[in-house]
Amino acid sequence: MNNQRIYLSPPHLSGEEELYIREAFESNWIAPLGPHVNAFEEELANYAGIRGAVAVSSGTAAIHLALCLLGVKKGDRVFCSTLTFVASANPILYQGAEPVFIDSEPDSWNMSPKALEQALMEAVKEGQLPKAVIVVNLYGQTAKMDEISALCEFYRIPIIEDAAESLGSTYRGKKSGSFGHFGVFSFNGNKIITTSGGGALISNDDESLSRARFLATQARDPAPHYQHSQMGYNYRLSNLLAGVGRAQLKVLEDRIEARRAIFRRYEEALVNVPGLRMMPELEQSYSNRWLTTLTINEREAGFSVKEVLSALDKENIEARPVWKPLHLQPLFLKNAFYSHNRGKPISDSLFYQGICLPSGSSLTPEEQARVIQCIYEVYKKAGSSLLMP
Repeated sequence: MNNQRIYLSPPHLSGEEELYIREAFESNWIAPLGPHVNAFEEELANYAGIRGAVAVSSGTAAIHLALCLLGVKKGDRVFCSTLTFVASANPILYQGAEPVFIDSEPDSWNMSPKALEQALMEAVKEGQLPKAVIVVNLYGQTAKMDEISALCEFYRIPIIEDAAESLGSTYRGKKSGSFGHFGVFSFNGNKIITTSGGGALISNDDESLSRARFLATQARDPAPHYQHSQMGYNYRLSNLLAGVGRAQLKVLEDRIEARRAIFRRYEEALVNVPGLRMMPELEQSYSNRWLTTLTINEREAGFSVKEVLSALDKENIEARPVWKPLHLQPLFLKNAFYSHNRGKPISDSLFYQGICLPSGSSLTPEEQARVIQCIYEVYKKAGSSLLMP
């Protein structure tokens, strides 16, 4: 059997990246900024249906800039989804602010409006409303943005929509990333499109975007010499990488279609395995299915996530658990957390039962069949052991 490594979500080039990079070399625009950066920002904003974008070095940098623009400072609170990668919350610490974590809900795996409402009500009693709410769209699925937006509008709290994993997804016909005061994209190597490393901050607030560009280029004052009146950051995306992004953006819809097809093949193949449940898709939403994720109920299935991960690893196949909730991370154990219900938090259950399967848009049907067959073998082995006296 072919034992070539199958990766979780490798980069998938379009073939046109070299054309844009060659153009940058031929025009000598290899400096940090240039025509590709400007064009990439415009194309990205047009795609998202929003007024403007600022291309930066990472999604983390974009979140950090958003917090700076909202005036988040030491002693402030920022509410954040708990079921996410640590990069969603680290920028809160950069500002000396305090993260407060909000549980998931079962329909989308994303921020629970119920838990958010409880947290906001208690914040009112304590006289310390958050300066922002960071809502993460997990694995390509958008959160319940209508309910979350209504709560944040009522309390006048700005939303930062972390759409690092959900570029191209929609909620009620509107593009992911366009719901908050700020939206954030990531173009890391494992994302649905990549610039190798990079990200973007998007918004309808032109003045804030202009200031984001200022802060992201070391906050250099408009003077003939190097003058700086405030602290800035070296966060801008290079012209070379923006060229890669332009080529990638042209094939985004193809990449979404490919990942959704991969999700469907997994779903169809695993539907009869007891205890396995695919990540849901909200009504009136369209997920890019960045990663195919599912949960395994060990009691029903007879096997665990750990056993599947081990079996896949032996076959040279990369798979991972679902994100470990931030409220369980050693870094944040002292931070407040609001659960969706009074029992076991939804995010905890998803972490213990969730698994991410290889989902790259270049994954072939034959490679996917290897993954599926490996899961079948674990299922068969579990069934045999259950039948033993």
